[in-house]
Amino acid sequence: MVFRRRDRRPLWRVLLELLWPRGGWGRAAQYVRHRVRRLPDTPEKISRGIWAGVFTTFCPFYGLHFFIAAGIAMIMRGNILAALMATFFGNPLTYVPIAWASLTTGHWLLGTRMDSALLDAPRGRDFCGIGCQFNNAFNDLWHNFMAIFTDERMDWHGLADFYREVFYPYLIGGILPGIFTATIAYYLSVPVIKAYQNRRRKRLRDKLAQLKNPADGG
Repeated sequence: MVFRRRDRRPLWRVLLELLWPRGGWGRAAQYVRHRVRRLPDTPEKISRGIWAGVFTTFCPFYGLHFFIAAGIAMIMRGNILAALMATFFGNPLTYVPIAWASLTTGHWLLGTRMDSALLDAPRGRDFCGIGCQFNNAFNDLWHNFMAIFTDERMDWHGLADFYREVFYPYLIGGILPGIFTATIAYYLSVPVIKAYQNRRRKRLRDKLAQLKNPADGG
């Protein structure tokens, strides 16, 4: 009871702040970066965790990114908390370019045609963009669930199209740009975290020296 929020937020506000944090994603990114740098671990281990988290954002299993990032970090012997925080690399501001890079690469590797899957621009009656694909897949899930309790026949065409046009190319195509981006994040993080930790240790040594020799400080 003591630690409960005094101003209980309504559900709509909680959901809104998941999409757009208070202060914006820029401020959220600064907070995450600050927390990552202060983790009590070696720069290399923290950066391996960052690699795992950034790589995971290119995975199409939305809702499971925390678990996937933690698993990859454990395999790489990286910092798990750093991996969880690094998944914030995937957010409403970056998911569109991440999806575009993953789908483009996936269709290229599979030798298929994307047909501008990220856009719902009209291209005739047969064209179905990514929004349409998600809608058809959801409709199939709902229809097939209700079919369990009714005489309706199950239909998997929408889900099959979604798997073939979006999910599988995304899954395959996210590997290369994910490795590329995560590796850049790793090599940028190591020197930054190392420099921050060195400065912090120096400040602590200076404070300890002042406590031992108070006369020198005056």
